[in-house]
Amino acid sequence: MASGIEIRAAHFPGRPPIDAYGNGGFRFADMSHRGSILCLPSGVHEWDVTEGQPLTVGLFQRVLAEAKDIEFLLVGTGPSIRYLPADLKAALRATNISSDPMSTGAAVRTYNVMLSESRAVAAALIAVEG
Repeated sequence: MASGIEIRAAHFPGRPPIDAYGNGGFRFADMSHRGSILCLPSGVHEWDVTEGQPLTVGLFQRVLAEAKDIEFLLVGTGPSIRYLPADLKAALRATNISSDPMSTGAAVRTYNVMLSESRAVAAALIAVEG
């Protein structure tokens, strides 16, 4: 018999629209999450990335693992746009994922529109303060 509390990575098994963002997190499906998130076909996952952190291929492994169900990846890079490194763009392109970096606010709005259109979209959203 296990003793104590088991802590697991945050995961919501659905594709809800994002209701709000800011103050270091996101609201969706009548819940809130503090920190960055990945919105994938398998659901919403916590994403251990902070504003200004280098974006590496390793941070996108979960996205690449679900590549067969993703055509477009919106990358919310924080309060302003930050371009994706060439090796990351190449890794995404190799799995037929088109990527588009933009501010987190623009990525949330675009994700919600594309989700409502039943598009094969995913989003990697870096949490912003304010």
